[in-house]
Amino acid sequence: MRATSHGGIVSVVIDHPPTNLLDGALLEGLRSLLDHLEGEPSVRVVIFRSADPDFFVMHGDAELLVALHPPLAPVVDANPAAATMQRLAVAPFVSIGLLDGAARGGGCELLCAMDVRFGTERAVIGQPEVAMGILPGAGGSTRWPRLVGWSRALDILLTCRDVDAAELLALGWLLAVGPPERMEGELAAFAGRIARMPAASVAAVKRVLNASLAGLDAALVTESEELGRLLASGGHQAPLRRFLDAGGQTRAGETTGMAAILDAVLESPEGS
Repeated sequence: MRATSHGGIVSVVIDHPPTNLLDGALLEGLRSLLDHLEGEPSVRVVIFRSADPDFFVMHGDAELLVALHPPLAPVVDANPAAATMQRLAVAPFVSIGLLDGAARGGGCELLCAMDVRFGTERAVIGQPEVAMGILPGAGGSTRWPRLVGWSRALDILLTCRDVDAAELLALGWLLAVGPPERMEGELAAFAGRIARMPAASVAAVKRVLNASLAGLDAALVTESEELGRLLASGGHQAPLRRFLDAGGQTRAGETTGMAAILDAVLESPEGS
């Protein structure tokens, strides 16, 4: 991640080739960034963009998930990915994501953990985890109902469909949608206005808003527990292999063929 700072605004470019996969290295980069930003009281706004032309951040590493055979054990803390997203969510600054391309799975969960999201007409998100025998386990299962309501959250999480920019704007998940140049201007004006506010007040408002949604920490532990249970069952391995075999986790497959990939994943939804 590359970060530059000016006037209380930090601009972060996520650059993790070849596809901005949400793997351990990217998460470690985010944690290191948060370590630095949390110690800078002058920071009021942090803007996240992607260097990748197609993906804001791709989902988690499906190859790694296929290889996992974790034992079922009591869960007392959120998993590392969920805990990292929560650090971003409760940070004293306002986090903003600019989505120009796709963000599915963990990439979508990263955006859900941010305070505000802007998008271009190319913006598309999806939570394909349930089709693969797991669930969104980096905060997605807990944040979606808070962001769009119970029914729409079930729709997004249980259909695993792609959601485009127009629908995301109508849901309020995106604050604004437009051509890249216009979004850059609107985002700059929005961030600039917040950056003029007293840092202590910005942090206080975020603490109160987070307190108004009390219970997320416990929900994240439950989410992590349910994810561990699903992984321990092994039911995710066959659908994830179908996902990879059909072109998942490749640039070509996920830019033009995600619907076909999910059809292949759901080829044998029961049993295997």
